[in-house]
Amino acid sequence: MKEIITEIQDEIFGIFDYLHQNPEISWEEFSTTAFIGEQLQQEGYRVQTFDDCTGVIGEIGDGGFTVGLRADLDALWQEVSGQWKANHSCGHDAHMTMALGVVKVLNRLGYKPPGKLKVIFQPAEEKGTGALKMLEKGVVDDVDFLYGVHLRPIQELTSGLAAPAIVHGAAQFLQGEIRGVSAHAARPHLGVNVIEVGGTLVQELSKIHTDPQAPSSVKMTKFIAGDKSGNIIPDHAEFMLDVRAQTNEVMDVLLEKIEKIAQGLSIIYGAGIQIRPGVRVAAAQVNEEAKQLLEQSIVSVLGKEKCAPPVVTSGGEDFHFYTLMKPELKATMLGLGCNLQPGLHHPLMSFDRRDLLSGIEILATTVIETFNKDKRVNKK
Repeated sequence: MKEIITEIQDEIFGIFDYLHQNPEISWEEFSTTAFIGEQLQQEGYRVQTFDDCTGVIGEIGDGGFTVGLRADLDALWQEVSGQWKANHSCGHDAHMTMALGVVKVLNRLGYKPPGKLKVIFQPAEEKGTGALKMLEKGVVDDVDFLYGVHLRPIQELTSGLAAPAIVHGAAQFLQGEIRGVSAHAARPHLGVNVIEVGGTLVQELSKIHTDPQAPSSVKMTKFIAGDKSGNIIPDHAEFMLDVRAQTNEVMDVLLEKIEKIAQGLSIIYGAGIQIRPGVRVAAAQVNEEAKQLLEQSIVSVLGKEKCAPPVVTSGGEDFHFYTLMKPELKATMLGLGCNLQPGLHHPLMSFDRRDLLSGIEILATTVIETFNKDKRVNKK
């Protein structure tokens, strides 16, 4: 397999260059969808797209046993060197490249899956809603094993290392509004100052305690109140909260405590506090069988000393909605070291793209070994 990957590495890097130079933000990945669809068709895959959203599915083979491989399409919208633009600073261009690389390598090996291989190119991971849309479309209804991949920052994995699972935490984004009573700043007793309410809210949120065995945090990340006149008690504020927990269960506890704090402060201050849920991302539910298969592939490709333990991170990934909504699905994500720095989502993020070749080999090997495992089980 290594020889074939070496033979087509220029084609692989060409795909990466195209995707990197043509980023598109969430739900607007139209050209990316078309490009990937063309690549899949060239490799003889059956291609499925959707009338109401971006994203593309490639399938090859038939049968009751299905192995899935998922990559994400979207870029971030951020300021890069003084210019606001779409930018692949989370590695999704690399993930797509690796998924297409697996398709091309397996084809050149002449590999015919003894079942169905389904490659899912999912939109809007950065919005946390793309996986839910794909679930709505039923794209994993027939999938038995599902593998994903994500580049890891240098602080977690250096170049040449790989991990058989990424244990992401849960994330919930909340939008809030405070309604008070406006008054002249010389007569504060006649008003309800929403800034004071907001300040107390920050203090009370910092006192939330949950099970210390599962990391969690609640932060206010936005607060807007008042306007041009500095002598008016402001009566309206908007805020946002970023809530993180390592497990879905702790996330539920946090949300309940936040709601109780808001209710209490509303009574104490005579203010109206409304909190509306935004996007929620599920915590990882890693399947042990899928993790073992991926671990075996890492050892086979890189060597035992290069196989790192599962990466535990407070970051979120909507990949885990697949297992949350379909518990019988056996899934895990490859964490790929590639000297990524300064960090994910940094506008000038860079990494060693030669590690993509290892990622392709690991994922392709895992696909083959997963089908082999099914054949062995069925023979018994």
